[in-house]
Amino acid sequence: MSPDWRSVALGDVASIGAGNAAPQVGTLYVDDGAPFFRTSDVGRVRFGVIHDSRDHLSDAGAVGLRRLPKGTILFPKSGASTFLNHRVTLGVDGYVSSHLATIVADDSLADSRFLLYFLATVSAQDLIQGQSYPSLNLPMIAGIRVPLPCLAEQQRIVAILDEAFEGVAIAKVNAEKNLENVRALCVNHVESIFNEGASGWAHRPLGDVCEFVRGPFGGSLKKATFVPDGYAVYEQQHAIYDRFDQVRYFVDEDKFVEMKRFELHPGDLIMSCSGTMGRVAIVPVSVRRGIINQALLKLTPKAQIRGAFLKEWMESAAFQSALQEYSGGAAIQNVASVKVLKEIRTPIPAVDEQDLLVKEIGVFRRESDQLVSVYQHKLDALDALKKSLLNEAFAGNQ
Repeated sequence: MSPDWRSVALGDVASIGAGNAAPQVGTLYVDDGAPFFRTSDVGRVRFGVIHDSRDHLSDAGAVGLRRLPKGTILFPKSGASTFLNHRVTLGVDGYVSSHLATIVADDSLADSRFLLYFLATVSAQDLIQGQSYPSLNLPMIAGIRVPLPCLAEQQRIVAILDEAFEGVAIAKVNAEKNLENVRALCVNHVESIFNEGASGWAHRPLGDVCEFVRGPFGGSLKKATFVPDGYAVYEQQHAIYDRFDQVRYFVDEDKFVEMKRFELHPGDLIMSCSGTMGRVAIVPVSVRRGIINQALLKLTPKAQIRGAFLKEWMESAAFQSALQEYSGGAAIQNVASVKVLKEIRTPIPAVDEQDLLVKEIGVFRRESDQLVSVYQHKLDALDALKKSLLNEAFAGNQ
C-alpha cells in the first residue's frame, strides 16, 4: 500500500447492512414492479453494474422492506454463492434478498466504484475458512480492511480501472464468441456428415445392431452389498465424464457372479439413462472388471456397426432428439422404455465407410480442440490481467 494511503475498516467508510427476507406469497410478485435482487441475479452479472432482476415486487410486496439506493454494493454473504466472490453495484433503486450484504458508501469518504473494485480482490474463502456452510456476518464484512487514498485519488484510479476493464470486457466477449463458434462448428460438421449421408445409407432399428442390457432395478445393488475392494460398480458419471478409472463402489465375487449379465466388456458402450441423460462412452480395453448400476444402459455392437461410429451417432442431434421424445419423468428425465429405444432408426453405412467417417470426425475434432484451447487460454489470460490490474491499483501503483 502506498505510504500516502491509510488503512480503514469498511464499516468506517460505508453503511453495512443486509437485504430483506423474500416475500413468500406468489401474488406479491408482478411483471412490472420494483426489482427484487437475489444471489442468482448477482451471479448472472458476476462483476459490475446490475440493472434488472428476475423477480419484481408489487407495492404490497414491498411494504415493510428496505429499499436500497442506486450505487449500493451487493456482497453475497450466505449460501454456496458466497465462495464465488461475485461483486455488483445497483444500477437502479431496488430491494435485495437477505442472502446479500448491502454496502452503501459514505460518498464524502469513499467512492462506491472504488470500494466495488477493491471488494473484488477480497476472497470469502479467506474470511471463513473451515466452515462447512459458507456464511459471513455483518461485523466480519464491516471489519474488512480497505487501503484508502484521498477521494480525488480514488476517482482517478476508478477512471483508469473503468477504461481498462472495458477493454478487457470487449476482448472477453470476442474470445467467448470465437470459442462458441468453434464448438458450434464442430457440432455442425458432425451433424452434416449424418445429414448428407442419410439418404444413401441403410437404416435399421437400434435393437437390430446392438444388444441391450439395462442396469439392475430394485434393491440388487444396495450400499450394504458393497465391499472395500473387488469388482467395480460403474455409475452414470462414467458415461458422463468418460473416466473409467475413478470407481467408488465394489462388489465381491459372489455378487459379481450373480449379476454376470450386467458385466462390462471392452468395446461395449454405456449410456446414462436418467437425470443427465444420453451421455455415451466406449468401454476401454484396460477397463477393470465390473458391472453397471441401475442408471446405465449397456450396448454391445454387432458385427455390422463399429462402436466408435455408433457413439458418434448416439451423440448426434437426431438421436438425442429421438431419445428425449421417448423419455419421461417430471423432475428427473429417464429412459421410459428400452423397448422403445430399440426402435430408433439408426444409419448403417458400410463398415469401411464408418471407419473413414470416424477418422474424419476425429481429425476435425482434434483441430477444433486446439482452437478451443487457444481461446480458453486467452480467456484465462484476460481474467489474470484483471486480477493483476486490481492488485496494482490497490498497491498504489496506478
